[in-house]
Formats: sequence, C-alpha cells, structure tokens
Amino acid sequence: MKRHSSSDAVANLIGYIIITGVLMVLLVSVMILANDALMVKPAERFTYHSYVDIGNGMSVRIVDIYTIAPVNGSIISDIDIPYDVLGEGYIITVRRQGVDQEILMKGDRIETVISLAGIGATKAVRGTTTGGGANRVIYDSGGV
Repeated sequence: MKRHSSSDAVANLIGYIIITGVLMVLLVSVMILANDALMVKPAERFTYHSYVDIGNGMSVRIVDIYTIAPVNGSIISDIDIPYDVLGEGYIITVRRQGVDQEILMKGDRIETVISLAGIGATKAVRGTTTGGGANRVIYDSGGV
C-alpha cells in the first residue's frame, strides 16, 4: 500500500482553492451581468415604451382638441394618465422646439420626445404636468 506524502495533500488543497476561486469569480461575474440583462435593461425598455404610449395619448388628445377648436370659445378636456411607471414618477412638458412642437416625457433615467404632429406652427401649445390621474387640456380662442 502506497502512502501519500504531505506534498500530495498540499497540492490537492491548493488545487481546490484555485478551482473554488475561479468559480467564485465566474459566479460573481454572472450575477452582475444577469442583473443588467434580466432586470435593468427590460425595465428601461418597458419605461421607454410606456412613456411613448403616454406621450402619444397626450399628443392625440391635444391634436383632437385643436382640430375641433371653435373660432370663439373654449374647450376643456380631462386626460387620465398613470401615476407612475414602474414606481417612478415622471414629468410631461409640451414645448416648442424650433418650428416643431413636441411632448417631452422625462423620468429619473429615461427621456422620450414625441412629436406633436398635426398642428405645427398654426397654434402654440405649452404646459407642464406630472404623471398622475386626471390632467386637464384647455383650449381658449382668446389665447389665455
């Protein structure tokens, strides 16, 4: 029967330590990459598309109001929008950018710009609101 020397035991121990260290480095790397690929990126994509949907809804409502706007008088319309997207609040700004008008949806990490098509330079639109519940769009032919 062959006896194992103490150098064989040390070599086995060092081999196990090296293998364990390499596997730990791989495990930590996979955990970091998996969090980004499986949690952060899909959340950002969902937030972006939610902002686009909300902005398009606002754009359609504003264009509809200005399309049927009377020569003399006013129209008031309430728009119900979500309070938050994935637990994160946002700000909606309707602004003029050059000759175009646009809706800017801005959260903590994501920003989306939607063109306010259809009314162009004919009617000035402006305003800011935060997400949440009923928001009011007002058209007044007097320009108030």
